[in-house]
Amino acid sequence: MGKTKNTKFKRAQFSPDGLAVTAVKDVEDEDDVVDSPAVELLEKLQSPCADMREYACASISRVVQQSQSIPGFLQRDAVRRIGPLLLDNSLAVRETAAGALRNLSACGGPEVCETMVQQDVLTPISALLKECCVRFQTNSIPLKKEQKHTVEDVANEAVNLLWNLCENSSTAVSVFNKSGLLDVLLPCLERHPHNIQLALSAAHCLHTVTEDNTELAISVTGPVLAVLENVLVSTQPEMEHILLRTLAAGSVWNLKSCLSPARQPKALSAVVVALAHCLALDSGALVLDLWQAQTARLANGPATAEEQPTGGAVEKEDEEMDEEGVEVRVNGQKGHRKQAKTDKDITDFLPRDRLELREAIALLTAQQTSLEIIVNMCCSDEPSDDEWEELSSSDESEMCSDGCPADEGTSLLSPLCLSAELHTLLLNHSVPQQVLKKAEFPSPVAMEICSKDSAWRCLIKKMQRVQCRALTCLHNILAAMDMECLGGASGLQAVSEQLASLVFSSADILKDEEFLEAVTSALRSLLQIMASKDIPQCMSPQQLMSVCEAMTRCELVSVRVNALAILGITGRTLAKEAGSADTLQLIGRELLGVASKDTNLVVCGEALDALVDVFADGVEAERAAQNIDLLAALKALQPAFKAKIRKEGRALHSADQLCVLDNVRINLRRFIAYLGSAQKK
Repeated sequence: MGKTKNTKFKRAQFSPDGLAVTAVKDVEDEDDVVDSPAVELLEKLQSPCADMREYACASISRVVQQSQSIPGFLQRDAVRRIGPLLLDNSLAVRETAAGALRNLSACGGPEVCETMVQQDVLTPISALLKECCVRFQTNSIPLKKEQKHTVEDVANEAVNLLWNLCENSSTAVSVFNKSGLLDVLLPCLERHPHNIQLALSAAHCLHTVTEDNTELAISVTGPVLAVLENVLVSTQPEMEHILLRTLAAGSVWNLKSCLSPARQPKALSAVVVALAHCLALDSGALVLDLWQAQTARLANGPATAEEQPTGGAVEKEDEEMDEEGVEVRVNGQKGHRKQAKTDKDITDFLPRDRLELREAIALLTAQQTSLEIIVNMCCSDEPSDDEWEELSSSDESEMCSDGCPADEGTSLLSPLCLSAELHTLLLNHSVPQQVLKKAEFPSPVAMEICSKDSAWRCLIKKMQRVQCRALTCLHNILAAMDMECLGGASGLQAVSEQLASLVFSSADILKDEEFLEAVTSALRSLLQIMASKDIPQCMSPQQLMSVCEAMTRCELVSVRVNALAILGITGRTLAKEAGSADTLQLIGRELLGVASKDTNLVVCGEALDALVDVFADGVEAERAAQNIDLLAALKALQPAFKAKIRKEGRALHSADQLCVLDNVRINLRRFIAYLGSAQKK
């Protein structure tokens, strides 16, 4: 059925749910003016005493971590009352004010971020960051660690606040472009030799604002690219520096259109080298080593005062401090929002004595980000919808009802716009093989260690997410590169065995929607390629059917669509084999059941299209079709399908979806006519 759409990844957004509060008690209803903490704390912001202003900001920073308290602060104009404190005479007040606004943005989500931008919070942020950059230049000597508040600490909070706003608000990105805020991020990024936290915050922000930002790309100059390239070629071995280089690689990739022809080969080579080096690291072994290092260090004595936990804003990397906490995933394919219940109390920031845990989080974040960048490298820039997984090309002579040609989609096997240079770079640095390695289940030893340490338990979800990103990356590599990149026919068979081991490992796997979405996409692409090349694969039709039956009950539309496509591929292959009629009957009944019962029009269309593909040709297919009375079943389904297209088509589905649905409608009509004529013979 044509071309499979490739996933593109965007940075995650943030939600307040799942962020526990350890420093304050539950607040009262925001409508209770007398007891609301907002009233007293906002009044304290006007105190002539700097310590009192700092206390108020720090308290607000903690209180707003409970989402029910946020409306009370917004109703009392908290943003405009805290904003001026970003330019307070006291560095401590500046830092805590930025932290309060940072938490408000992180815990309030997109709507609150948009409100903050509309209330002009970016004006004081811009002024603050510009002043910080001036002070960087006048005092280039690294500050002593025992200094309680520094300009760099203030800048770090402000950059994180800016990052939050730009992630959640397109208006913020537009203001970022017009205000020249790129110029204030670069000095922060250049502090990486002695302040990695500030550099990482700037790199995260830059990676976010450069994505799909044509307006910014036009204004990028050589010095900007030079700063990024200098970060790329840095050699510090620590995991946080590896994350920094990965983020810089992502920014360079986002800005590739700005690179001159002379500069592009060297820059893209540095990008691929950074990504390949990151993925080559054995995260399971390193997580274990870091945990053992922490255990040994803490066994030698209590943390020093410098290492003790301190208050502050919510760290972004701690968004998923527990596998049962909230995860908000927004990417180019789904934009799917999934919220889980939080049952456990977790820390609202990462204590400073968790040095090794910071390194482990940085490593896994770097590997996830690396895989997402490679996904985008192997992804077509063509417009795509959020749910429909294929563009049909089974009928090349028709025009869709909205005028687009039905043969618009290219074959799944046709490479996408992957340049020869980039293709060679990925192969030379063994990126496909590294992706396959990351697609394996995480190290059981590392998983067990993390499950027994409450502070490290957050890494379980992160390790699983790296695997899911690797599977999605494999899906795009299969679509964008030829089969030789994975070792030819024998290599594809090995990949088939690997995916089979993942799918059939346990029943619990089939309950993880994120994993299912990734593994079914990869499996679908692989089976399509193997079928087209007549390469045997290790899973029997019965095994595939049992898995697909379970997947067609998944809530995610994309998983159901992938499962139906896999059934279609399996059926088309079986139809060529003698004695396959019984199995084809089982496949046909399953597809008919979905086509008649699923409430989603896209899924129904996929099921009908798969039926046409499976039973279109062959003696075995003809016998199976007669045994399940396929003609009568399709005649009964046809009117309802056509009516559903007319009723909800344009209102609920994109132009691409309508084009495919219309093609399915036409093919279904012709297939019914074909079956009718075949039975008359």
